[in-house]
Amino acid sequence: MAAPASSPTTAAAAPASSSLSPPKPPNNAAAGTMLVEPQMPSPYPDAAASSVSSSSSSSSSASSSQADRSSTFSLDSSSAATPSSSPPRPHRASDVAWAPIRGRDLGPRDFTLLRRVGAGDIGTVYLCRLEGGGGQAEGGPACAYAMKVVDRRALAKKGKLGRAAAEKRVLRRLDHPFLPTMFSDFDAGADFSCIVMEFCPGGDLHSLRHRMPGRRFPLASARFYAAEVLLALEYLHMMGIVYRDLKPENVLIRGDGHIMLTDFDLSLESTASPALEDARSGDRGEGAPAPAPTCLPIPELQLLRLRRWKRRSSAAPRPRFVAEPVDARSSSFVGTHEYVAPEVARGGGHGAAVDWWAYGVFLYELIYGRTPFVGETNEATLRNIVRRPLEFPTAASSHGGGGDDAAARDLIARLLDKDPRTRLGSKRGAADVKAHAFFKGLNLALLRSSPPPVVPPPAALHRCDDKAADMQQLFEHF
Repeated sequence: MAAPASSPTTAAAAPASSSLSPPKPPNNAAAGTMLVEPQMPSPYPDAAASSVSSSSSSSSSASSSQADRSSTFSLDSSSAATPSSSPPRPHRASDVAWAPIRGRDLGPRDFTLLRRVGAGDIGTVYLCRLEGGGGQAEGGPACAYAMKVVDRRALAKKGKLGRAAAEKRVLRRLDHPFLPTMFSDFDAGADFSCIVMEFCPGGDLHSLRHRMPGRRFPLASARFYAAEVLLALEYLHMMGIVYRDLKPENVLIRGDGHIMLTDFDLSLESTASPALEDARSGDRGEGAPAPAPTCLPIPELQLLRLRRWKRRSSAAPRPRFVAEPVDARSSSFVGTHEYVAPEVARGGGHGAAVDWWAYGVFLYELIYGRTPFVGETNEATLRNIVRRPLEFPTAASSHGGGGDDAAARDLIARLLDKDPRTRLGSKRGAADVKAHAFFKGLNLALLRSSPPPVVPPPAALHRCDDKAADMQQLFEHF
């Protein structure tokens, strides 16, 4: 990856790449429309050459005329936390990957590293296979895992141990279908820390977008991926976590085609106060209506009141779940240049609203194939974010999706409000974003069971990387 353009900040190296981008299709590859259907033709060339990805941030090798945006930078400093045991993961309790791990005291010698799938600022990620239990030992296929290896000595020299500790601290708290599951963590000697997570064979959304016709997603596919990311952000905010690093490179594709948000070393931890907000003004809540004089017998009266209450309840808007970090404030300059919010670009303090700005940039890129404020240099990009008004592609170059496209533009415009106080999501968080017309007709509660736009082929579990072999030899000493 080329070095990033000069920046007014001190730029760190690219974060740990979580995917080995699949080879791009030839220039004469047939174009097609991707629908949210399981039978859609796969953009992955073949199973053997498919991308591999892990639970860490990723950088794409696809060529682009944009300024290099892989330099996720941070001027934040935080102290390391004392490790604690990982809590159970109820939503993944039946996952086959748990069976070989549950109840075992694992170490580096229990895994065979197959190949390196990402390397960056915080650590190196390997595709690995667990030896001596489950999977093949039980007559089934071997389970693939992603192992992130952190060189603590190297991070200490760069003053970034706090970022690695923050990521592990966040991972221990997560339990959501669209967020990583940390299966195990252990040390390899005094210098290395290892985190075992779910392996994602589908690469990241940035690489996948570059394999789409026109390097952009059809509107239905963009809506699907954006909805899953929205639910992941809602959960993070409910936990008091401001993500601060949303971009397509950090959205991985699981083996079932659904997404997994990853890379939490830039996250800001705070507290949240989740609540159910009644959307009805002056409503009496869920109680029965006030009594009124009547000559009806008591049983008939109770039945009548019950029917009236049911009619009123079914016709009234449902209460909205509101969960936003309540005391998240930071003056740190963190993020990826094309995705930072205006308040960050100005060097001021920021809170959870930065995630909703980044979400607007994310949706814009999925639909239109580029970010809205990118400049020739990182400095120009930051100036555009602060000063330039939002512009959309002309009708000739847009999707031409009629009302759907208009709804997408309205949502993006409300998210990319340069004033964080009036930005969509700043008041009621994901509840306001989910209520937008862009998501009308999409059952968010059943999204996890809905067919995704693309289901990637499985990755081959064979050794093919000298770098993985070198690390494996090092593990043999522990």
